[in-house]
Amino acid sequence: MGGGRPTPGRDFGWLWAAYAASALGTGLAFSAFPLLAITVLHKGAAEVASLAAVGAAVGAAVAVPLGPWVEFRRKRSVMVAMDLVRCAALLSVPVAYALGRLGLAQLLLVSVVVAAADITFGAAAGAFLKVLVRPESMVAAQARLESTTWTATVVGPPLGGALIALLGPVATVAADALSYLLSAAGIRAIRGREPRSRRENPREKGAGARFGDLVEGWRHVLAHPLLRPLFFHTVLVNGLIMATAPLLAVLMLGPLGFTPWQYGLAFAVPCVGGLIGARLAPGLVDRFGRHRVLLVSGALRVCWPVGLVFVRPGATGLLLVMAVELALITCIGVFNPVFAAHRIRLTETGRVARTLTAWSVTGKATTATLTALWGVLAGLVGPRAAIALAGVVLLATPLLLPRREAVAGVEPTPGLTRVSGR
Repeated sequence: MGGGRPTPGRDFGWLWAAYAASALGTGLAFSAFPLLAITVLHKGAAEVASLAAVGAAVGAAVAVPLGPWVEFRRKRSVMVAMDLVRCAALLSVPVAYALGRLGLAQLLLVSVVVAAADITFGAAAGAFLKVLVRPESMVAAQARLESTTWTATVVGPPLGGALIALLGPVATVAADALSYLLSAAGIRAIRGREPRSRRENPREKGAGARFGDLVEGWRHVLAHPLLRPLFFHTVLVNGLIMATAPLLAVLMLGPLGFTPWQYGLAFAVPCVGGLIGARLAPGLVDRFGRHRVLLVSGALRVCWPVGLVFVRPGATGLLLVMAVELALITCIGVFNPVFAAHRIRLTETGRVARTLTAWSVTGKATTATLTALWGVLAGLVGPRAAIALAGVVLLATPLLLPRREAVAGVEPTPGLTRVSGR
């Protein structure tokens, strides 16, 4: 077999390090904004909920015209710019706090800016990854990013909680801002030269983003026989899983009598499964093939949430939640990198940024809608019945997975050219 599985390369190592820095910063500041709203601004549940719901929804709307803007610019420059935008926005919070001028409106505005920058960065990063990593190494690269996400999810919140206890929530916001500076430095360290985008031609620069550019991502996804079912499957599955999270919190922390630390433990420990799944994904693809792993892991991940209906008080209920979440997150850890690599492989280089923007915007909008809908449903039939319904609907979602493999003819991925040296 020679040298074994191809590796993503040194330039990817810098991108990976940049991603790890920002992911850890996000983990550290996981609960900072709600805590600031509650402990510093003395806001109630409605105002705290608006930070997450309105900030993410408006941020997604703002990101829609940024997709075409990203598509026709150097992706690495866009990524660095979005890191600096997020850093500046987050740093405004400790500055305003020090001056005694921090308010809910500022936190909401920062949430919108960060949400829009997150989507824009993700679109640019996906397009950049397509030219940075060779196709045969894409699953391995995505698996490393996925494992980093879950590692940061396990490590970040406990460290952030300790930092909040020592220095207050503003300190974690400052740490998150610093992480984006480190991310920008890592991206700048990549030595490869990016191929020129189509509209970087001076004759075309004045054209701007036309309406067709704004909807091109959705048009491409909905017209593609393999991406379309994946699009509906992933958007619906992710939305239903996230929609039941607050209902489970209400159930566990309310009638079932679990303490906050038990609730946190029930969801922190199973995140190790995401790391395990991501580490297994490249080997499973090598052995069974990309399509089979995508189908099996996509189907398996939706089998577990219905088990949350049977949660009961006490240690048995806690262990049940941890077991269900561990199985769910392990399957997600396998599915996500394979799916991400498959999606990039099936999308031409000139459409990646717009496709990823459309996917992300639709996902966030769907999650917000389903969360609101399931909240109303829980008010009518109770949280346990609403969780049960979501679990039953999830069991039907594997029908949306594509049944045939990708055909030949996908656009070859150009590599980066070296500036100098190795």
